[in-house]
Amino acid sequence: MARIAVIGAGMGAMAAAARLAVAGHRVAVFERGATHGGALQRFEKDGFAFDTGPGLLHLPAVYRDLFVKTGREPLERCVELTQVDPAVRHVFADGTAVSLPNASRAGVVEALDTALGAGAGERWSAYMGRARETWDATRRPLLEEPLRPDWRVLGRDPYPAVRRRGLFGRGKGSTTATLAAVARRELADPRLVALLENHASAYGFDPRSAPASAAVLPYMEETFGSWYVRGGMRALADALFARCTARKVEFTFGAEVTGIVEKDGRAAGVELADGRVEEADVVVAGVAPALLEPMLRGGLPWGDDDVRPGGTAEARAPGRFTVALALSGRRPQDAVHRTVVHTADRGAELSAVFGEDASRDGACTDPTVTVLRPDDPGCRPDDDHEAVTLTATVAAPLRAETPAGPGWAESFAERLTEIAEAAVPGLRERLLWREILPAGAEARVPGPALAGADGRFLRPANRTRVPGLYAVGGWSHPGGGLAHAGMSGAIVAGLIVNGDDWRGST
Repeated sequence: MARIAVIGAGMGAMAAAARLAVAGHRVAVFERGATHGGALQRFEKDGFAFDTGPGLLHLPAVYRDLFVKTGREPLERCVELTQVDPAVRHVFADGTAVSLPNASRAGVVEALDTALGAGAGERWSAYMGRARETWDATRRPLLEEPLRPDWRVLGRDPYPAVRRRGLFGRGKGSTTATLAAVARRELADPRLVALLENHASAYGFDPRSAPASAAVLPYMEETFGSWYVRGGMRALADALFARCTARKVEFTFGAEVTGIVEKDGRAAGVELADGRVEEADVVVAGVAPALLEPMLRGGLPWGDDDVRPGGTAEARAPGRFTVALALSGRRPQDAVHRTVVHTADRGAELSAVFGEDASRDGACTDPTVTVLRPDDPGCRPDDDHEAVTLTATVAAPLRAETPAGPGWAESFAERLTEIAEAAVPGLRERLLWREILPAGAEARVPGPALAGADGRFLRPANRTRVPGLYAVGGWSHPGGGLAHAGMSGAIVAGLIVNGDDWRGST
């Protein structure tokens, strides 16, 4: 039985902790904050409750597997998981609207043809067919296996419209095709282009530079569906925390780790801000590289030949600006759980969020806004009220004291509210109060790992240059997102239990 110290109590860290505890190890988690869950936090006021992080779960099989492997109670006995149908409603700048059914490719084709005109659905369906090929090529190396030592082969884009070689095929290939270029060439309709590009920007990617392999993002959602946890997504974090404690994982909150103890060339414990030293045989770090680096005496946790953190992955990662709205009046029975209201000027939005002057300029004055209206009694004081959450992707870091002005945050929240009326008619008349959620624009968005672009969209490996030190969570392989965090935990646990030459489950 090994002693394992875990830094942080985010979803990836807890996923690893639960699996390691079941494997017979003694696991202690040190979290500098006051609670668990990482990005899955909750804001409550006047009987209303709002998720401050992800509002939906895709690839629920990741957490089903986690709960099956760590105990007798499956996921559905621990949380009430429901499919959101329709999965999403898109409102485009020209006033066109389309509601897409959940996990129904034929239904999506029919809906797009009806709303956007004959042929739109078929073009999207053909694109999803190519996205499936991309998914099949990248699923194992990017989601189920540790990052391979020869990670540069993943720099070839597997999207079938790109001529390929190496790991993904034969012949001369290209690493320069972007998602935006593919969208313009293969989808044509600007509304379909906006639909596709929104999938990228919502994950923190600029579609103008993201590789064509980002096609897997809409494919995952359309194929595996969109799911909501009754009581809010925070309930999933609570369930995982309960599973960890049931497996005797020890949690210490308010415990900031300031250093990694190294002995005989390997990780041997953690140093805490209060001067304590906790010995361990293995250390699992669920923090961003920028926080992990100063904990090590020898600098970066990865060697010169490894995928390096920073760049698109960290320094330029955008953020989410989130606003909670408390409304009077019942939620209409035909209300859609999620609506995306698209900007009229996609180019201006992308420049504001991802451009060279993004952090100086603030945010687009006409952003794309995602409106979440869960039909959940646990989010409202009674059935005569409704809780609504608005989010927009913005440059990070953006705070109230940005050069855009001291009142920038409140002004931007007001603009999001105006735009959201396209999804919630009569919104202003029903508004009781508005709150910029605690995460605000400071919450950076680490996207999932993507193949192509010479490896620029990969994440650092879970195994570091220091024996006994592993990285877990959204800033390491296989990248950000709720499902990816769970996969990261599974990979780290697999490496520790089975050895560093473990190549993933079959």
